[in-house]
Amino acid sequence: MTYYDDPQVGDMRKDFLEGDSPKGLFLLNAAMAIAYFLALVFLFEVGNRVLFTLLIAGEVFHLWQVLTFLYTVWDTSYKAPTNTSLRSGVDIFITVCGEPVELVEETVRAARLLNYPTYTINILNDGYVAGKDNWRDIEALADRLGVRCITRTVGGGAKAGNINNALRLTENPLVAIFDADHVPHSDFLSKTVPYFGDLNVGFVQTPQFYKNYAENYLTRSSWEQQELFFGPICKGKNRLNAATMCGTNMVIRRSALVEVGGMCTESIAEDFVTGLLMHSKGYTSVYVPEVLAEGLATEDLLTYSKQQFRWARGALDVIFRYNPLFMRGLTMAQRIQYLASASFYISGLVVVFDMILPLIFFFTGMVPVEISSMFLALVFLPYMFLTLFSIQRASNYTFTFPSLGFSMGGFNIHIKALFSAITRERSAFQVTEKQKARGNFLPLVRWHIAYLVVAAIGITYAVIRQGFDASVINNTAWVLINAAVFYPFIQAALPEREASTPVVHKPITKHKHAYGLSR
Repeated sequence: MTYYDDPQVGDMRKDFLEGDSPKGLFLLNAAMAIAYFLALVFLFEVGNRVLFTLLIAGEVFHLWQVLTFLYTVWDTSYKAPTNTSLRSGVDIFITVCGEPVELVEETVRAARLLNYPTYTINILNDGYVAGKDNWRDIEALADRLGVRCITRTVGGGAKAGNINNALRLTENPLVAIFDADHVPHSDFLSKTVPYFGDLNVGFVQTPQFYKNYAENYLTRSSWEQQELFFGPICKGKNRLNAATMCGTNMVIRRSALVEVGGMCTESIAEDFVTGLLMHSKGYTSVYVPEVLAEGLATEDLLTYSKQQFRWARGALDVIFRYNPLFMRGLTMAQRIQYLASASFYISGLVVVFDMILPLIFFFTGMVPVEISSMFLALVFLPYMFLTLFSIQRASNYTFTFPSLGFSMGGFNIHIKALFSAITRERSAFQVTEKQKARGNFLPLVRWHIAYLVVAAIGITYAVIRQGFDASVINNTAWVLINAAVFYPFIQAALPEREASTPVVHKPITKHKHAYGLSR
């Protein structure tokens, strides 16, 4: 029996939300991260100065990631106050743009069963303006189920424009938004509306959970990648009044949304930016750490890559277009949180820096620092272990090696999004397909495969040049680590995976009280 099949271990809908915050461990982790950085900068002879600069730039980014993560998950126990007697009217928006009718029907039927007294269901049908063949079928579905269908006839603004159009035609003080595939639990409103008893609350966000996580290798890995974010990270942001608006499974105060001009139509991550604008206006946010709706993960690498590009491109807009560091109305904690979340998508560039340093050594013999002892390793290894263990403790041991592989293996997607954001290239909003694409996805990992081929040639060349000395061994070890990390991403592209049976990933540790490694 696997970890996820064993009822004694726990429900997947809860495990990722039940991590702890061992402050002693976090402090030690932070101290070792700083010690490693200082040792690298000051205690070793500089080799090639260009390579040294690249190395230190990457390590500054790694230090930023570690310290902001520890700051975020320092305390994940915060719970916002509620008013259980509050019964404000709610307009439910189910955004639709060409999704299969049967998928939309499941969501609508679930919305009709919500145990809440006052709400109106609205299907926001963008099929007509998007040129989808089934837009009339969506209208027929609404008639059959007795709900309102708002079909746009004038486009603009993609999903954000669809929502803003419906705002003009509805009037309840609260708006609940669901993507077409995210099916709400019957208690969704009864567990989210009470937070609006605080008149400063602008929006309430709940987790995204992929009910098809066991469909194939990619859906499993996609969910495992999300567990760290929707678990300890979002819970920590809750304490700092910096919850991320995630586009679905959320409730928004209409007046707050109107005050910021509706959903932001200037970014393909309309949700993330709209949340930022609400925070800048002084509205607070709440994250509810309970799965109250269930959606679908992408089932193929092509669709996954498009989705990741949209998320990355939109998040990077926060840095290069809106820059929370200089935005009025935000607290320092909120500035840090938005920059930390958005800067994650710069990591693709840092991954490439880390990839090419061993290759440069293999072919040229140049190194960023001259290391003649094991001292650096004696600092680096404890630092890495503590970082990995901190992530495991915070995530309740749900963070797995494939989730690390997908986070780092998407470096090419992140770099494309980074240059698109820097150059202000216009990127169209693309609805995530809800049906599995068929085809050969190996071209999506051509850079990963090319790296491994070049590395193999480089290792051979370096061994012929100087034998298996310490420098060759160390750089070969880094290449092997990169190869292992990239393997889950490459595996998702393999054609035979399309028809494979569901793959179950074991967590890096099998038991909550065992030591384990992760990112």
